[in-house]
Amino acid sequence: MCPTLKQCSMFVLAALAGLSAAQADTVIDNANGYTLDSKGELVQFTALAFDDKGRIIAVGSAAEVNAKAPGARRIDLQGRTVLPGLIDAHGHVFGLGQMLTQLDLSQATSLEGALKAIGDYARANPGQGWLRGRGWNQENWKLGRFPTALDVDAVVNDRPVWFERVDGHAGWANSRALAAAGITDKTPDPAGGKIMRDANGKATGVLVDAAQELVTKVLPAQTEAEGRVALDRALGAMAKVGITSTHDAGLGVAEDRLYRAYADQGKLTARIYGMIGGTEKDFDALSKNGPLKTYGNDMYALRAVKLYSDGALGSRGAALIKPYSDEPHSHGLLFYKLDQMDAMMKKAMTRGYQVNVHAIGDAGNHQILDIYQKELAATRSAAQRHRIEHAQVVTQADIGRFKTLGIIPSMQPTHATSDKNMAETRVGPERIKGAYAWRTFLHQGSRIACGSDFPVESPNPFFGIHAAVTRMDHAGQPVAGWHPEQAMSLKEAFRCFTLDAAYAGHAENSLGSLEPGKWADFIVIDQDLFKMPTYDIYKVGVLQTWVGGKAVYQK
Repeated sequence: MCPTLKQCSMFVLAALAGLSAAQADTVIDNANGYTLDSKGELVQFTALAFDDKGRIIAVGSAAEVNAKAPGARRIDLQGRTVLPGLIDAHGHVFGLGQMLTQLDLSQATSLEGALKAIGDYARANPGQGWLRGRGWNQENWKLGRFPTALDVDAVVNDRPVWFERVDGHAGWANSRALAAAGITDKTPDPAGGKIMRDANGKATGVLVDAAQELVTKVLPAQTEAEGRVALDRALGAMAKVGITSTHDAGLGVAEDRLYRAYADQGKLTARIYGMIGGTEKDFDALSKNGPLKTYGNDMYALRAVKLYSDGALGSRGAALIKPYSDEPHSHGLLFYKLDQMDAMMKKAMTRGYQVNVHAIGDAGNHQILDIYQKELAATRSAAQRHRIEHAQVVTQADIGRFKTLGIIPSMQPTHATSDKNMAETRVGPERIKGAYAWRTFLHQGSRIACGSDFPVESPNPFFGIHAAVTRMDHAGQPVAGWHPEQAMSLKEAFRCFTLDAAYAGHAENSLGSLEPGKWADFIVIDQDLFKMPTYDIYKVGVLQTWVGGKAVYQK
């Protein structure tokens, strides 16, 4: 008999009933396996069989599975732990790849440290035109201010530089970059953006949200070769941490072309659920034939649209109903007026796309929920499973509307542990009750789709599971967890990175658990996730990653 939390013979029975004609090609044997059943209950197994197409035939005890797999090759895992492949419901694949080719400032703990890294990078790349990077966070530097162009001019003044903030919602330029973009002290703030200025009205070198476009539009365009390098590096990084599927939150024609080519060539090592960035030129080009529900044996889909309602909390760009607690004259930024956002969302809905809107502040979330309430009735598009990405600071009343309207909260657990040093300062003790409020959402019956927002955060899903369960950082702080009343159970966290993330991408019938008929997407890890101390979950290492019955990573 297989060791179970529930009897797992149902998996074998399902295999016999629905897949009796299929022949097992491979058996994963002697495993310490965990998966979820169709009801989300945890089930253990010791063997897994799949056919030469990469579809699961049977899951259960060794005796049950091996009896149905005569002649199949067997892989003895010697008791190692097996889990379904983990799904990141919100990442930026090319952004991750680009960060792996540029300067990473995420480890800088001071302005001085960041400037040293920039100077070293400049000297190591003398022939590079624009110097680019990402990951800085002034909150970690204890400056009490944002960095400036003059700061970075001191180490690089011979060419333009552009460094994105950790959340991607602000950028830091030197004077050369400001000049290249035509930004002067008199340049007006664009709609949905802000040029940060000093007390004398001088542009400081930091551009928030839509103001970043003043610089990004003059950056050298990425070549196809550079795109391939970025995609290769991102796929390698995801396989290494056990991600077998990700929802790419904002892509265009060039990225779509590469994904299709990689799927055709068998080079995609993670399944990509794509969201078209915006509803303008790229959307018009990519939506001519409607949503792409599946391509290349379910390796790629393009059936969602990504929109933005507001900015981020760290740069005070998130739109709040009442002013910021630590900046009483600011409410943040709503990117669009209600009618403009309504028109974009309706355009995507009526063409059959799932609409996924970035909303971090309570005003941003409120605006989008109001539009969903109106347009769900008008477009009858509830089956498209619309989402709000981040749902980070939400009023108590609006949290309930997610459930009423059927909107999926797509949330990133590591944002809470990264933001805990500033979030309550930004919004105060009352609004924080509706911030990063996973337990409140789960209690009302919402399905949370979990992700990381990489490269804003690490793509490692075990960092996310750790944050969801403990609400601690990797130093074990705070000891009791940050607002621990909002923590998830381990099973809930596991589910939000598997079945519920699959559901948010219309893939719960093929991904998210190890059941007959689904794809053999699974990982082998170096510890038993369900028996180890929860405070050590972030230390879990991936030994093997399999997608469609093929090993795509082995340590």
